[in-house]
Amino acid sequence: MTRREIRDCSFQLIFEKLLRDDPIEELYELAEEVEEITVNDDVKELVENVLSHAQELDGLIDKFSEKRSINRIAKINIAILRIALYEMLYDDKTPVNAAINEAVLLTQAYSYKEDTTFVNGILGAVAKTLPEKEAAANV
Repeated sequence: MTRREIRDCSFQLIFEKLLRDDPIEELYELAEEVEEITVNDDVKELVENVLSHAQELDGLIDKFSEKRSINRIAKINIAILRIALYEMLYDDKTPVNAAINEAVLLTQAYSYKEDTTFVNGILGAVAKTLPEKEAAANV
């Protein structure tokens, strides 16, 4: 699987988790049963890493969303933002600009057109706060 495919499958699972209280293992099983979402070790790793940092990532979303509280942000956008923020902050293999670009592509594919600017704006604002050395190394 490509990194983009891993991210896409992970996004779908994280979004589903936002909608349901089921354990993530149950969502993996459901995804495998319907055979529409690939669930492999790479997908599980990204999903579980994002979910383990969800509270922190949601705090960043809330902090940098000037016009909407996190309770008023569509869950689809929260899922996209969580993945991108996780990659920006914790994934050394993903450059910051790549994480932002991939989030924009996910938003264009799954969300409303006007949400692209919103997602890009939050991620751009967070990127500006990253230490200069880290941001430069990831570009």
